Amino acid sequence: MLMKVGFIGAGNMGYAIMKGIRDSMGDKVELYAYDSFEPAQERAKSVGAVGLASEADVAKTCDYVFLAVKPQQLDEVLASIKGAVTKDTVIISICAGITDEYIASQTVEGAKVVLVMPNTPLLLGEGATALSRSDSVSDEEFRFVCEIFGSCGIYSVVPKDKMKEIIAINGSSPAFIYLYAKYFIDYAVSVGIGGEAATELFAKSLIGSAKMITDSGKTIDELITMVSSKGGTTIAGLEKLREGGLGEAVEECCKACTKRAYELSK
Repeated sequence: MLMKVGFIGAGNMGYAIMKGIRDSMGDKVELYAYDSFEPAQERAKSVGAVGLASEADVAKTCDYVFLAVKPQQLDEVLASIKGAVTKDTVIISICAGITDEYIASQTVEGAKVVLVMPNTPLLLGEGATALSRSDSVSDEEFRFVCEIFGSCGIYSVVPKDKMKEIIAINGSSPAFIYLYAKYFIDYAVSVGIGGEAATELFAKSLIGSAKMITDSGKTIDELITMVSSKGGTTIAGLEKLREGGLGEAVEECCKACTKRAYELSK
């Protein structure tokens, strides 16, 4: 039996998930979508989604309903679908900071809710997604949702009460990494190295370093030591990063991200 999977919101994240489903699960799923922004609706159709006329139509039609909108838009969406969802509908929310209890309170008592924190590399099939579920979601239903995110990257199940804290680690972290990369590339340009060459070299260094973290079997401290010759260039640079308070800056960054997530949940 084909599962009917619908998207309320077909922006970059919704589109990326739909594309992953189409590419890897096309024979298992019928896709549906609604977005009030016509170009987004048309882009959803380009990956095989059937366009629907409203949020409520998505909820009425589909077994699994993605809430792929900004947290600030969620109340309006939940009000629109309240009469359409049932206790059998699996609601999948990618809205940062919003709890399953809140979604249930605005739709149907005991609603089946899967909370998801994806990231933008989903667009390239390289996503890293954190998931948790309400108690009402069955193992089979949750496996299906996990399969969706496995189709466009990797996923990890985290405790429900840590879904706000995880945002800094995978949801927002691409932006933090991009900013870090920008400073290195800006330095390269300032000393006369071409921006294109610097971008390629630094980006590949990020990719290779990430693979070393996941595949080498070594701890991060061991990996740092591998690069750090006594009295060499790496040691000199590491000392300046520590003197500049990199560790403290990262901690404050993560705390601010988490604090905002809690604010959005109120």
